Amino acid sequence: MIEPKNNILAIASGKGGVGKTWLAITLAHLFARSGRHVLLFDGDIGLANVDVQLGLTPQRDLSNVLSGRHTLKEAITQYGEGGFDIIAGRSGSATLANMPLEKLQSIGEDLCNLQSNYDFVLIDLGAGIEQHVQYLAALAARCVVVITEEPTSLTDAYAFIKITSAKERKPDFHIVVNQAATQKEGESTYHALNKACVNFLNVSPPLLGVVRRDNKVRDAIRSQKSLLVKAPHSTAATDMAALSIKLMQK
Repeated sequence: MIEPKNNILAIASGKGGVGKTWLAITLAHLFARSGRHVLLFDGDIGLANVDVQLGLTPQRDLSNVLSGRHTLKEAITQYGEGGFDIIAGRSGSATLANMPLEKLQSIGEDLCNLQSNYDFVLIDLGAGIEQHVQYLAALAARCVVVITEEPTSLTDAYAFIKITSAKERKPDFHIVVNQAATQKEGESTYHALNKACVNFLNVSPPLLGVVRRDNKVRDAIRSQKSLLVKAPHSTAATDMAALSIKLMQK
């Protein structure tokens, strides 16, 4: 079994639609802007969209690696505007969605070999608690769990933390509340999840931060640009900058 790597950071949600991929992209851009060498790996197997959100058309992606035509290193694409690298998946690929565990393990080993070339490797996990999500999460020493105020987001995030924390090698969890109306409401959402974790799992994942609701995020996604390119001084960009500083300090 591969030991978790200190410079690998997993971004999870439990539920789709909470802004997990956007948050992973923005963190990667912020890390790169601070002078770090960063790789963003799209681990949302079969439903990948990092490249779509950034308006990129990679010549190679995970499907090329799975077919054996290229190595994982050869599938790296640079996002020039952000100054970081990505490894894209392929949305709607049944081959990737049904990837055998042994093939996923091979890709995980290659990713861990690549991590020595980077200050940070971010894995954008798929939503849910499937086997491939759990395997990729186990590569990371830290896991940022993204939630919103929606009850289904809280229950699914709790399920992800419950299953992942039961593993022999579990990451350190950090909670980010996204799309919060205010800082106070975001903190209230966090306390609801934390209460369940403390009462039933005997764990208390700390609040990394709150990202306030901001229409500039939607505009950036629609224009297929990083928020730091489209609206670098927006409310959400400011909140994300504070998160990135905390993670780099840790």
